Amino acid sequence: MVTPIKWLLPPALSQEVEGPLAMEHMRVGVGRRALEYIPEEALQRIISTLANKNDEIQNFIDTLNQTLKGVQENSSNILSELDEEFDSLYSILDEVKESMVTTIKQEQARKSQELQSQLSQCNNALENSEELLEFATRSLDLKEPEEFSKAARQIKDRVTMASAFRLSLKPKVSDNMTHLMVDFSQERQMLQTLKFLPVPKAPEIDPVECLVADNSVTVAWRMPEEDKKIDHFILEHRKTNFDGLPRVKDERCWEIIDNIKGTEYTLSGLKFDSKYMNFRVRACNKAVAGEYSDPVTLETKALNFNLDNSSSHLNLRVEDTCVEWDPTGGKGQESKMKGKENKGSVHVTSLKKHTRSGTPSPKRTSIGSRPPAVRGSRDRFTGESYTVLGDTAIESGQHYWEVKAQKDCKSYSVGVAYKTLGKFDQLGKTNTSWCIHVNNWLQNTFAAKHNNKVKALDVTVPERIGVFCDFDGGQLSFYDASSKQLLYSFKTKFTQPVLPGFMVWCGGLSLNTGMQVPSAVRTLQKSENGMTGSASSLNNVTQ
Repeated sequence: MVTPIKWLLPPALSQEVEGPLAMEHMRVGVGRRALEYIPEEALQRIISTLANKNDEIQNFIDTLNQTLKGVQENSSNILSELDEEFDSLYSILDEVKESMVTTIKQEQARKSQELQSQLSQCNNALENSEELLEFATRSLDLKEPEEFSKAARQIKDRVTMASAFRLSLKPKVSDNMTHLMVDFSQERQMLQTLKFLPVPKAPEIDPVECLVADNSVTVAWRMPEEDKKIDHFILEHRKTNFDGLPRVKDERCWEIIDNIKGTEYTLSGLKFDSKYMNFRVRACNKAVAGEYSDPVTLETKALNFNLDNSSSHLNLRVEDTCVEWDPTGGKGQESKMKGKENKGSVHVTSLKKHTRSGTPSPKRTSIGSRPPAVRGSRDRFTGESYTVLGDTAIESGQHYWEVKAQKDCKSYSVGVAYKTLGKFDQLGKTNTSWCIHVNNWLQNTFAAKHNNKVKALDVTVPERIGVFCDFDGGQLSFYDASSKQLLYSFKTKFTQPVLPGFMVWCGGLSLNTGMQVPSAVRTLQKSENGMTGSASSLNNVTQ
């Protein structure tokens, strides 16, 4: 029987050599062994095919070796970290053991010292008692009554004073040490349950449970399922003026609060100088931190304003939220102007021409978008109106800010005014401004002022004054910022936007803006509903 050569080769090679070898094979008669003739060219092809297969297998072996090496290296790193964890655990156990051994040795020393002291006392008492017993025994042999009586009295006195009769025959301490025995069965069981920690799932922030109040934000979250391996949480937050999901290119960076043990955290004492805040949280176990929660955006809108330096009196030095009396400010500017005027009529004429052709100073507006006013212009307060206004108008809603005066400030006022307040007008002396005034010069007075009418206030001037303005409700109230005690309240109807207003003489004021209306103030406003001890002459004034 003749067998084609393709059945004598491995299946993988049979197709490659089938054609050349099939035509070259020789047949032998039936019953004799079949002999195959393989040409050199075909054999070269077989050798080449085997060599290519060997290269392919070798490359796969190299890949396996590389993978094996990676497994070994990564495993080594993990084992190293595991060793560090166990070394830390061993260290803790060694420290606990050392502490317990020290405690046992200290207890042993204490009891031994107590027993040694008691033993020494007993030996001394016994020695004295035996000596006294021997003396008493010898006294029985005395024949003279007088000597016997004297010895008996001595024995009685010595017995009365003998330490053996005052000595407690009960050990002060016992030999029991079982109170220092330990039972680590629970700890052993706990150690036996050690496993690799899984990666925590992402927490879920609950917007309903979050609270924004009193310039504080409370963020609450929960885990989608219970995870006892969680060690702590990381809360991240940032301010933004965009609603909705956080923007990748938001101009503010995330701020991190680490190592939070609970599922709630309160950020207090915040300055709300942005409309919103973004929050996200992630859970951490002993190994890794999990994924972030879906971010949550909470509204943190509050009134933010600075002092308008362009309209302030020349004797006031203004910087953002601080104003300070400067007695040399106005004089310096006036002397400069007079010096320029005295240089000649030509200069005066050119100055007048420049004044006519220049752009007139705009009125004070609600937002600081106007160009800076020229010093000494009609917009700047002058005369005895040492006043500065805020740069942001209030046109609706409820707002709150606080003012603190320097301790040596002689006189100051805090309130609001229409933007039409004249440059010579003082706060509280017109029907376009409302304020409370503090005077510490010559005599101390504290009063509410409006439309040149004064109401003396029989309360102590607080360190910080809180100002509450309800534009829509027509209410302006002043509070002790610390205790939230109501100082005075105006009830009116605002017909124009109002600006925060401040007057200061011989001293300084500092402002705190970006504040929400405190909860205590909201509660007082609801309960008081404008009912105060204010004089009717200062209230119910419609402009």
